[in-house]
Amino acid sequence: MEYQVPQFIEVENKIVGPLTLRQFIYIAGAAGLCILFFFYLKTVFAVLFSLPVVAFAAALAFYKVNGKPFVEVLEAGFNYYTGAKLFLWKHKEPKTEEKNSARDAAEAAETALRASHGTTKLTRGKLSKIAWSLYVSSGNVPSDEQKII
Repeated sequence: MEYQVPQFIEVENKIVGPLTLRQFIYIAGAAGLCILFFFYLKTVFAVLFSLPVVAFAAALAFYKVNGKPFVEVLEAGFNYYTGAKLFLWKHKEPKTEEKNSARDAAEAAETALRASHGTTKLTRGKLSKIAWSLYVSSGNVPSDEQKII
């Protein structure tokens, strides 16, 4: 027995002419608000207040940002600005002891490299000692899996 699987489930049905129900509600709401403006205000003020309302309703009904409806973009922006934010990184100035130990490790690495130019290249043992001194100076001693051999 075969079942037919719906293919285009994210496409809304056209209910009122060429408009979906959501688009029709946005346009009808804006039209109703504009009628109220023209009924209660002078024509100049009604036009000034109606233009942004019509533009906003048209954006809600028809405008898409990166394939998403404008109302979802507005919702995401509102949630971002009103929601709590989590900041994880906090900068701390290194202590003078840490600066000195890091400087000593860097000097040891430079002297090892200078000495190796004339005689031999950097060996695995020297590299391991330099790496260990950097780990110890930073305070992050590696576990057994992370150790450099």
